[in-house]
Amino acid sequence: MSHLSYMEKLLDGVEVEWIALGGLAENLDSMRKPITSGLRESGAIPYYGASGIVDYVKDYIFDGDFLLVSEDGANLLARNTPIAFSISGKSWVNNHAHVLKFNTYVERRFVDIYLNSIDLTPYISGAAQPKLNQKNLNSIPIPIPCRDNPEKSLAIQAEIVRILDAFTAMTAELTAELNLRKKQYNYYRDQLLSFEEGDVEWKTLGDVTKKWYSGGTPKAGNPEFYEDGNIPWLRTQEVKFADIFDTDVKVTPAALQNSSAKWIPKNCVIIAISGATAGRSAINKIPLTTNQHCGCLEIDDKRALYRYVFHWVSFNYENIKALGQGARGDLNSTIIKNFRLPVPYANDPEKSLLEQARIVAILDKFDTLTTSLQEGLPREIELRRKQYEYYRDLLLSFPKPGEAA
Repeated sequence: MSHLSYMEKLLDGVEVEWIALGGLAENLDSMRKPITSGLRESGAIPYYGASGIVDYVKDYIFDGDFLLVSEDGANLLARNTPIAFSISGKSWVNNHAHVLKFNTYVERRFVDIYLNSIDLTPYISGAAQPKLNQKNLNSIPIPIPCRDNPEKSLAIQAEIVRILDAFTAMTAELTAELNLRKKQYNYYRDQLLSFEEGDVEWKTLGDVTKKWYSGGTPKAGNPEFYEDGNIPWLRTQEVKFADIFDTDVKVTPAALQNSSAKWIPKNCVIIAISGATAGRSAINKIPLTTNQHCGCLEIDDKRALYRYVFHWVSFNYENIKALGQGARGDLNSTIIKNFRLPVPYANDPEKSLLEQARIVAILDKFDTLTTSLQEGLPREIELRRKQYEYYRDLLLSFPKPGEAA
């Protein structure tokens, strides 16, 4: 069934009327009451602000089902979290969230989904301190199909809500599964990488490294170094405990000739060595260049597996980060190469590599399942999110006044 025919069947020829939100819901903002953190009495009642639960308190001022809509804050523009969200039961709401009451669950959920799908910029005032005041909130037009027949109108809205909530439920199930697998991953990683004295021989990263690489930054603003570049150039913000298949920035051959950035072979263990990202690790699955804030270890494959080293340094992120020096907590080649590495069966290289491979195989399976955007659960969650957005846009694309259906 085509998209158009589905919408035609759903609407069944009925008119869509655009109603100001103030005409659909009762605004209960006058009942809100902010309490400063020092005066809140701890309890089990959720205390809501612009983006959700801020605290838990002993008393409540609302009891029932309501839609909260952010009144102020940067998220009104950034939209990192929903600006509209439903609540149920006893609650306390401060003056940073509007409180709307609807006659039915379907109407509340329909408006909830719709508000989170549209651009609210025309209704927001203030750039430094974005605000959606009550007057502007009440003026937002909401599409209501078949308004002259409430029963049919609710049936159409309910079908839209049902379809979109099904995608939301699937995403929630996958997210719960992902969280469970992450816990399992952490458990097995702790077991596999926790060695007793005598079980392994402690080497240093330098002992298993063939070569250390760093990089450089071509002069910013020089088009000769960046425009039409095809050489991958890695920055520390892209080092995220994962395999790297591409980089956000490309540079030109001229950039390499005029900076200390040099080619690095694939399958190096890359560790961020500067600033807020210091200690994070990754593996480059392609040859690339880096900036000077990355340290790259080319592992001697006769002594250790690069993926074994990667799992070990990722496991020890906090320990490595704690070795940072100066105000920025910077690391350097000496610190990294002196960090200790447990090598099982070090006196028998063949047996050692087999044991490392066994550990890597188990951890790689969990790593793929919990982090991979190509194969794992994060990919499935991203696909469901895109499906939700696709069908949401389709199902909520009602003709505006004056437009043809």
